[in-house]
Amino acid sequence: MSKLYPNISKSYLFKLSIPIFFSNITIPFVGLIDTALMGHLGSEKFLVAISIATSVVTMIFWSFGFLRMGTVGLVAQSFGRDDWNEILLTIVRHIIIAVFIGFFLIVLKSPIILLIEHFFKISQETQILINKYISIRIFSAPAELIIYVLVGLYLGLQKTKTSSLLISFFCISNIILSLIFVTHYKLEIAGVALGTLMSSYLTVLIFLPLSYFQFKKNLHISHIEKKIFNNKKLLQLLNINFDIFTRTILLSFSFLWVTYQSSKLGENYLAVNTILLQFIMMASFFLDAYAFSTEAVIGYTIGKKSKKSFFQVVSNSFQLSIFSGLIISVIYLFFFEFIVSSITNLDYLKYLSFNYFIWIIIIPPVASLCYQFDGIFIGASQTEEMRNAMIISVVVFIFSSHFLVANFGNHGLWLSLLFFIIMRSITLNFYFNRILKKF
Repeated sequence: MSKLYPNISKSYLFKLSIPIFFSNITIPFVGLIDTALMGHLGSEKFLVAISIATSVVTMIFWSFGFLRMGTVGLVAQSFGRDDWNEILLTIVRHIIIAVFIGFFLIVLKSPIILLIEHFFKISQETQILINKYISIRIFSAPAELIIYVLVGLYLGLQKTKTSSLLISFFCISNIILSLIFVTHYKLEIAGVALGTLMSSYLTVLIFLPLSYFQFKKNLHISHIEKKIFNNKKLLQLLNINFDIFTRTILLSFSFLWVTYQSSKLGENYLAVNTILLQFIMMASFFLDAYAFSTEAVIGYTIGKKSKKSFFQVVSNSFQLSIFSGLIISVIYLFFFEFIVSSITNLDYLKYLSFNYFIWIIIIPPVASLCYQFDGIFIGASQTEEMRNAMIISVVVFIFSSHFLVANFGNHGLWLSLLFFIIMRSITLNFYFNRILKKF
């Protein structure tokens, strides 16, 4: 590993990102397949229900994204110091937290359903479908949160092939099971929830033991139970995780806010924005490949105290990410109609989606900047700055969306989303120099 430093080329970052590209392809396809399965059941109520239900569940689960992001930064920096014992302790602490949070979310199932009933203006039939989905999907919480930790472990160790295999297995098994439950057993929305539930536990049962046996040979640690509950380490972990939790719940809320504003415009707009958001999600998972690999290498350079390597990572990752964002926009330009037709066979939704086609072309290259900033700050464990930047960006987003939606309708909603993305980049750039204090 040391031969890679201080010379970190674009080709190395690209090579590190390739497995993540391929695994990330499968992630949006889970949402795409679920949306397509519901979009072909003959009623927009299924499409609206899956949109709201998955938006809420995603917001809740992604709020605990610190289980991946906090793991990456701490593991990468320990890896740079060649401290395998601390890597194990970090993972065990995060898995304990993941299990506790998972069971806590299961207990909160009924309040979550009541909140959806209160905030969304939808028909009773749609609400019944949402309740059915969440009543099943919520039980996957412990397993899905443990998956976050395992992905963070492998990314932090720059074992992107293994992290990608884990993600791909989870997503592909999810797709296969959902297809079986919906098309063969006719379980409709309950089928896609069961697909996710079963695939998450299957993934944990396979990869958790594999992870232990793979790294056991590097460990020399005794009295692990005492070291896990080290007060200083726990306080550091809580501070990092709380900052990321705040940042992530605000980010998740921003996309739920799009769904909420869409529902106020009408179920047709909610349905079409559900389709268009699939494009944004697909782009984000592609661009996140560079951000994920950047997290690991940034953390390693900080562990090694190599400022030259750090700046190489920053420069090369931004160039690769912006170029990829432009490529994604070009692909969407030529294949937009094909992708929309794959998601739904409802002609009026296809027609309506073309009215907002321009936003799908503009957003990917612009968003590439904030995704890379995220990777840099996560790798450096500069979580307080990430939190503050997100607070500012979300406040601007909420106020701008009220004004723009009132004056420009759905175009105003997409314009406010673009402003939100730009504000994320501006605010993180403002805090960038604080990272250099670690060298």
